[in-house]
Amino acid sequence: MPHFRYRMDLQLFAGEKTEKATPKKRSEARRKGQVASSAEIPGALTLLGVLCLFLMLGSFFQERIMRLFGDVLLHGLTMDVTENNVLALFGRYAIQLLLILAPIFIVTLILVFASHYVQHGWLFTWEPLKPKLGALNPVAGLKNLFNVRSLAEFLKSTLKLLVVGIVVYAVLWSQRQRFLELAHVPVQDIFRFAAGLTIRLGMMVAVLLFVLAIGDYYFQKYEHEKSLRMSKQDIKDEYKNMEGDPKIKGKIRERQRQMALMRMMQEVPKADVVITNPTHFAVALRYDGARMDAPKVVAKGQDYMALRIREIARANDVVTMENKPLARALYERTEVGDTIPGDLFQAVAEVLAYVYRLKGRMKA
Repeated sequence: MPHFRYRMDLQLFAGEKTEKATPKKRSEARRKGQVASSAEIPGALTLLGVLCLFLMLGSFFQERIMRLFGDVLLHGLTMDVTENNVLALFGRYAIQLLLILAPIFIVTLILVFASHYVQHGWLFTWEPLKPKLGALNPVAGLKNLFNVRSLAEFLKSTLKLLVVGIVVYAVLWSQRQRFLELAHVPVQDIFRFAAGLTIRLGMMVAVLLFVLAIGDYYFQKYEHEKSLRMSKQDIKDEYKNMEGDPKIKGKIRERQRQMALMRMMQEVPKADVVITNPTHFAVALRYDGARMDAPKVVAKGQDYMALRIREIARANDVVTMENKPLARALYERTEVGDTIPGDLFQAVAEVLAYVYRLKGRMKA
């Protein structure tokens, strides 16, 4: 019983996701669009960038807006609208609106792309856009409403509203006396005060949202790393998938070895001579003076393989010679397909010369 409990504890420990994700799993997650990213950073940066744009190009926006509304109020209300001039009128107004909005669109696009690139680098994938039928499961939807991530998102939204509300209240309360004085100032001063107060509130809110977004990014990174954790068994399975199952690899190697032996045995009938030990070793040699610089080992074997080589040689009328030192030396110092070592040239040449003389007498 204690041994069984110990095994169960080991299995449970092996199933716990306590290990960091491997590079392969990180790459697969990135390919699916699963990266550590905070949606709050682009929003906060966009708000901050647009407000800074208003501060730098305030005169440009004022001039364009005054020109647009001035033309509408001074000329557009009294002009005769006809089929001929209405298209030209709307075209001119559309160009003026485009000139006003173009800097905002450009800054927004640059900041959004830059914020995403800084968080997780360049990433383009269609995987998150693929429809997932599991998302339509109401049970899974209810579970997602009450998990830790949903609770964290709710707390984050509540904190944002609380911080923004406190900042807006504090700024407006500090200007309460100024609000009472607006009844006695010109309209231009009212607009100027409203614009300055709006920019001030916007900058403060944008900075606070950016600070909260940085904290949210680190939280998302922590959650992402937690979701990528692997158990020891997961790492073993991944290694098996990458390197191959040892059993399958063993079968493949055995099959390759069998095929190599079959090819080797097919070369024995082409040999000129088989040098034996006589029972423990057998080495088959072949030499073609027109295509080879030296004799080559086409087959070799020990014990049972040596017996098979001798049987095949006998069945195909290949000369078999007993030379114990030469057979052992060739077996230990050469591989199939190698040429014989230089110091064995003399011994092999004598064997081949004898074989050629023997074949000559047999032909005669």
